[in-house]
Amino acid sequence: MPINSPDAPPPRAKDRIRETARDLFYRLGIRAVGVEEIVSRAGVTKPSLYRSFQSKDDLAVAYLQDYDARFWAKFNEAVDAHPGDPRKQIVEFLTRLGERARLPAYRGCGLTNAAVEYPEAEHPARKVAEANKTALRAKLRQMATEMGARDAARLGDGLMLLIEGSYATSQLFHGEGPASAAAECADHLIAASTAR
Repeated sequence: MPINSPDAPPPRAKDRIRETARDLFYRLGIRAVGVEEIVSRAGVTKPSLYRSFQSKDDLAVAYLQDYDARFWAKFNEAVDAHPGDPRKQIVEFLTRLGERARLPAYRGCGLTNAAVEYPEAEHPARKVAEANKTALRAKLRQMATEMGARDAARLGDGLMLLIEGSYATSQLFHGEGPASAAAECADHLIAASTAR
């Protein structure tokens, strides 16, 4: 049954908390949002929040784990669009990223934003962000190897810089920023790195 169906049961308190936190954390930043604002906007009580999440940090980790899952779903959509062709897969991912970066509410990558917000190496939110970025870097290097790059590690890191740069510049330049050129830049970088 669709969630928006009139016959659908109302979302559970935990789901409302998670959805509200996702919106607020992404738009405003994790540290800028207090528990009071989350419970008020979710229409729940503070005890409801603490029954579902032991702390705000636990809620932040849940938000980032959800974000990580959505990131890989988007990445894999681009991969699935071009089976066996990692060059086209990366270009597709960056094309789609450039399109998202034009949206008025786009604030880059929630995981990158969390890494900036939490410089403390042991903070649980930072650990989720770092795990995503480490996995992405490894994936890009693997794809660069599959493309036959002369220096796969360097090409993978160059592609990572294009992706992360797209996240950062989209917050500065909004709809007409450098992210719109990232796919083309990636294609040129791959061509230069794989030419014999």
